[in-house]
Amino acid sequence: MKSIRIHAHGGVEQLRIDDVEQPKPGPRQILMEVKAAALNRLDLWIRKGLPGLHLPLTLGADGSGVVKETGSEITQFAVGDRVLAQPGYGCGLCQACLGGRENYCPKYGIVGEHFEGVQTQFAVLDEAKAIRMPSNINFEEGAAIPLVYMTAWEMLVNKCAVKPSDTVLVVAASSGVGSAAVQIARAHGARVIATAGTAKLEKAKALGAEFVLDHYKQDVAKEVKKITQGRGVEIVVDHAGSATWQSSMRSLAKGGKLVVCGSTTGFEVTFDLRFLFIRQQSILGSTMGTRGDMSRILQLVEAGKMKGVVDRVFPFTEVAKAHEYLESGQQFGKVILSF
Repeated sequence: MKSIRIHAHGGVEQLRIDDVEQPKPGPRQILMEVKAAALNRLDLWIRKGLPGLHLPLTLGADGSGVVKETGSEITQFAVGDRVLAQPGYGCGLCQACLGGRENYCPKYGIVGEHFEGVQTQFAVLDEAKAIRMPSNINFEEGAAIPLVYMTAWEMLVNKCAVKPSDTVLVVAASSGVGSAAVQIARAHGARVIATAGTAKLEKAKALGAEFVLDHYKQDVAKEVKKITQGRGVEIVVDHAGSATWQSSMRSLAKGGKLVVCGSTTGFEVTFDLRFLFIRQQSILGSTMGTRGDMSRILQLVEAGKMKGVVDRVFPFTEVAKAHEYLESGQQFGKVILSF
């Protein structure tokens, strides 16, 4: 079978389509024939170089496909079932894992980074790490959901307890996490202000944002204050990092929460502690989510209240072009590889 792997870090020239042996499922495993796999920014960072990775490595945290073979002790799945791969998991034994908070596990890892990824024609999944796909979505939409939706759900629902009375600012709504956050906030009744580049503003509105701001041309914090009659927003969802940090902090209401899951524009920021405690604000870090959250997300997807946002689909043989396209920042939503 073919697998997308890297043997060394660097540019897109390091992406290789290798011939590898097709795996066999164990007693409690399934063999998934991969139909689609999503790219994440994480794939770019891994390809360029993250410390401590074991190479060669098959890339990809998000994959969808069909059960091709089942182990002898499988009870939850049958050949022909449509499934998603869980993008991250813990040890399964520690207090965090046993309490349903596996993303707090000291040994938590992400597929395609700490474990072999799913950008491959066939992948073996433990029964507990396969997720049944909703019947009303296709494989490309399915692959667009897991990692970014789990991340955004953890940020908005678990960390910030988003509610109908909240106004939520979603920074860079065109990203995978951003497009998921807009929909999750709306599904919980909150009002959404989204930022994006000029060409992407209407797409953010179509997802449910009530107000859209061009973060290249407008003073986001100033416009947020206008929209909220000077109050500011209860929640800011930000993964951009240093480039948007000051405007995100200035956009917060008293008692507001800034929740961060990434630092795509840089990780070093400064802020005035006096404003933080006088305005009683919170800064929250967030990583990934839980299998239980994924179940709730897919229920809303099946009900038609949320969807995976697919920007463009590339054949897996054009993975280098897909990386270049994602790196260019032109996309709105997810870039998908078809297998």
